[in-house]
Amino acid sequence: MNGKGVLILLLLMSILGGGCADFRTVGRQELTGEQVALSVEQAALFRDVAKASPIIESLDGYADVWIKTPKRKNRVFCNIRINRGHEARLIVTAGLLGWPVADMFFSTDSLYVHDMLNNRLFLGSNNGLNLEKIMGVNSGFPLLSETLLGMVNITEPLSAIRSVKQGTETLIFNIATRWGSKDVVINPTNRTLSALLIKNRKGQPTTEIHFKNYESIVINGINTLVPKDIEMVLYSTGADGIGEHQLVIAYDERVFNKSRSSLRFSMPKKVKVVNLDDADILPWM
Repeated sequence: MNGKGVLILLLLMSILGGGCADFRTVGRQELTGEQVALSVEQAALFRDVAKASPIIESLDGYADVWIKTPKRKNRVFCNIRINRGHEARLIVTAGLLGWPVADMFFSTDSLYVHDMLNNRLFLGSNNGLNLEKIMGVNSGFPLLSETLLGMVNITEPLSAIRSVKQGTETLIFNIATRWGSKDVVINPTNRTLSALLIKNRKGQPTTEIHFKNYESIVINGINTLVPKDIEMVLYSTGADGIGEHQLVIAYDERVFNKSRSSLRFSMPKKVKVVNLDDADILPWM
């Protein structure tokens, strides 16, 4: 990196460091309740919430994003655009001046990341390891994109429900999955997904997601509730555990189903092309 690039990066780091006082992290949720038999009403509620508002097809919004890993702690601002189930694009800015530092494009199988700080273009496959390099979370693209959208689709059938616990303001459905189990936490009053806890076959939690601050929107004359605040934490379950990776998203504004057009990534010119699969953590991480 040349001298000018170093000065810019140092300035960005100092600006980012100045915002640590209001740094947000994932808030834990106590999952307790009394086990009850699955009722017809509870089954209908589960089916309704599991659909995750299928009328929502796309999102275009602006959000504050906090990323915390065992080695890094960053706050950035993002323009987040998602075509549900297909692709996403994040334009990342940092600091009080709102300087753009990265333009990221996610397809179902590929990643394109324009590192504007150093005029580099990273190209690679869309896998968990590469997502961890650029977003701090090794979650896989389907779950990450649904988390960014605030609409996680629960695909398991009613027959997968192993138990139901009734809490003060929640219903907790424990369901069997191919890789272990899920605790699906539902608020029965407003019929929304409060949290999702994913566990492996050993019963160890691997991923925890919280959905908060729901707001009512109208799409095609239909009212639906969507969360403005989303929290995601991934736990290390390996022998060489390296701690938690957290992602917190707070939307300032957004619109849904604005456009169905492709989020095409404009390839920058005169940049150094780098294989993302071989790269280390990127500068903003």
